[in-house]
Amino acid sequence: TAAVDLSCVWQNLEYMVCRWRPGENASSDTNYTLFYWFDGLKNHKKCNNYSMHQGVFVCVFNLSFPKVTNPYPTIRILIRDDSEEIRPVCASENPTTLVKPATPRRVTLSKINDEIYVEWSESDTFPENCLFYEVEYHNGDLDTTQMIKVIFHDLQLTDFFFYVSFIICVENNYTSIPSVDPNSRYIFKVRAKPKPECYSSKLCSDWSEEKSIGEKTDSMFHFVLIIIIPLTVAVSTIILLVYLKRLKILILPPIPDPREILKRMFGEQNEDSQVSKKL
Repeated sequence: TAAVDLSCVWQNLEYMVCRWRPGENASSDTNYTLFYWFDGLKNHKKCNNYSMHQGVFVCVFNLSFPKVTNPYPTIRILIRDDSEEIRPVCASENPTTLVKPATPRRVTLSKINDEIYVEWSESDTFPENCLFYEVEYHNGDLDTTQMIKVIFHDLQLTDFFFYVSFIICVENNYTSIPSVDPNSRYIFKVRAKPKPECYSSKLCSDWSEEKSIGEKTDSMFHFVLIIIIPLTVAVSTIILLVYLKRLKILILPPIPDPREILKRMFGEQNEDSQVSKKL
């Protein structure tokens, strides 16, 4: 009857989101209640913001500490029901292992000459220098399979299967991509990750909304041109040859054959003589 599969995520150092499933033998009308406390909190607190989706209970409660707090206190969580038939569940969590940054917002792109500049908003809830960012981009015109990942000046090359995708990890909220193709469209997205020296979490934020810059060359347009241009030239050539042949006939008519002329002349005389004899 006890709650199972309990998992919590500390979203952007602002609020905790906990999820769990009802116990296998719990009745459908079981109302679980989540309580939490930690050192420095006078009394335990009850989570009141509940929801349920596809059989999963979700509870959200505010959780924040001063930025100078180090280390963070352990969070203790209790899930139970008012009924004595439901076995309670207790868990202790190190909050630094649950940290998930917010999705970077306001991603902006600009292009100067052959260089693209990418900038995004930073989270103001994290201490300074406790996040780094991954910038993923790919050329929308290419279908080759390659990924370049740069982390703290380390270069890694990995093969992928669909398109050229570059991931650059930076510690600031901006970066630039030099030597881009001016006739191609580039697509960017950004996500944040906690630095290991600040947090033990392996969670990263969701990817930002994709942004694009540049014009994508239309391969279909090029294909149509390749087909239409030779076809047009061939049709034009045929029309020109027919026209030239007719023009030649008008300018240089065929010379009559003298034998045909004589044959027609003698043939007409014979016909006249025969008519005269009959008369």
